[in-house]
Formats: sequence, structure tokens, C-alpha cells
Amino acid sequence: MRLPPHILVVNGIKVRRPVFLIGAPHSGADLLARALKRSPGFHVTMGRASVAHVVYAFARKPSIARTSGAVRVLRDALSESWQVLPRSCGECAESCRDAGGVTGTGPCVSASDVTRFADGSPDLLYSVPVLLQAFPDARFIQLIRDGRDVVADMLADPACLAWFKPAMVAEQTEFPNAFLGVNKDEHLQRWKTMPAAGKSALRWRGAVRLSAELRRTLPGPQLLTVRYEDLVGTPPQAVATLAEFLETRVSKVVMYDTAVPKVGAWRTRLRREDLELVEKVAREELRRLGYRKN
Repeated sequence: MRLPPHILVVNGIKVRRPVFLIGAPHSGADLLARALKRSPGFHVTMGRASVAHVVYAFARKPSIARTSGAVRVLRDALSESWQVLPRSCGECAESCRDAGGVTGTGPCVSASDVTRFADGSPDLLYSVPVLLQAFPDARFIQLIRDGRDVVADMLADPACLAWFKPAMVAEQTEFPNAFLGVNKDEHLQRWKTMPAAGKSALRWRGAVRLSAELRRTLPGPQLLTVRYEDLVGTPPQAVATLAEFLETRVSKVVMYDTAVPKVGAWRTRLRREDLELVEKVAREELRRLGYRKN
């Protein structure tokens, strides 16, 4: 006898068609999360500790995500993250608080206004199979961005650079490892001596390869791929596509913010030697996605 799917209830609200924003670091998931935070009925979280601890455990040791308890652990983490309590926002990452315009401890939304939940935590990409088991009706939006611009932003982000320290590669890290972009454990020593630009390129390369696999395996109605360049270059068209996919209005105001990273900024931000390394490591993916012609 097949059991009915589990229905998660948060603050008395049934979690239906939750939305998860996925992609390589600095590919635009945070920008889209900001837009959804301004959209009616959405409660969007980003980087809550309860979720981050689980996500990074799955990323570093993928076999954990295949255990019988993985679904329950991730579902419980998201349930905790989505709770709307008097001091909820006090536990949120600064990026989430800033996106919600929160100056105190919160909450950033009223529970009575919430009809739908979303999460844009960094590196959710590596937990998609578990998320799909936890929420079979989930919607996924994956962001794709020029790897050279991604690397330029990663090199300026201490949180991203922290993952590149050899000490962060624990003994239990498994290979192949899409999170690090390392295919075999014998390549690890080479990875440890590689400049940060190369490690960043490997992370982007691993993420877009995983994204390509998701496009082949996830049903069309559950996955939408959005290019960052379209999101910030032609907001009305990109947002219209998002709104149709999510069956709700999506705010486009944040796309016009002057602080939004520009397309092609790598031309002035990447050193020559870093650019050459990035284009060497990720040449195939840059070309396949149309970001580099040769």
C-alpha cells in the first residue's frame, strides 16, 4: 500500500508548491529571492543556520543525502526556518534581513499573509534530490550566469573564499564532489595548490554540470532555468516568465537597483592570469552556454 505524501504544516499553513532557488554562488539566486520577498503571499528565507548546516553536510558528503533520514532532516530544517515568530529575523543571515528591509528582529512577514514558502539559501543546488522527495510538488528556479562574472564576485566574497582553504576539506569529504568541482580524490592535491580563481571556476563548472543534469531529469512544470543576464538585462520579460511559472505576481523593482552586479564586469575585475585560468578550467561549459565562442 502506497502511503500518501507527507504534508508539512508551518504556522497552521500547509506547505504547497514551495519554491527553491538554486545555482552556483553569485548566479542571482539572492536577487530573485529579494524579488519574491516583495511578491504577495511569499515567505522567503535565505541562509538560516538550520538549513545551511544540512545543506553543506549533503554537499560535502553526498551519501548522507541518500540515507533514509535525509528527507526528514531537511524537511524539519526548513520547517524551523519558515516559522514566523516574534524574533524570527534575529536568527536570519544579514543578506536575508537586508532583502526583507528588516531593522529589528522581525518577523519580516505576518503569518496571516503567508500563502506560499520559498528558500534561496546558498548552495541548495546540491540538495535538490532530497528536496524533491520532501516536497514532490516543489518548484525549482535555477539561475545560470557567465562563469567569469561568477568568479569575479566569488573572489570578492570572504564566505566563498573560506571554502577554498585546505583545512575545509575534511577527511569525510567524498568524491566525485560537485560542490568543490573535483571529480576524483587523486585530484585533491592539485586542487589544494590551485589559485582561488581556479577553485572558483571549478565550483561554477560543477554547478552548471549539475544544473544541466537537472534539466534532463526534472519535469518541465517543476523546473525553470533563468539566465542572470536576462534577469537584469530585460526585467519585464524575465519577470513575466517567472510569474507564469509560479502562477503569481513577481516584483521586478529590485532588478533596477543600481547595486545589482553588472553583466560583463569580469572584463575590468579579473586579472589577466585569473581570466586565463578560468577560461582554461571552464572552457567547455562557457562555450556550451554561449558565454565564449572558442
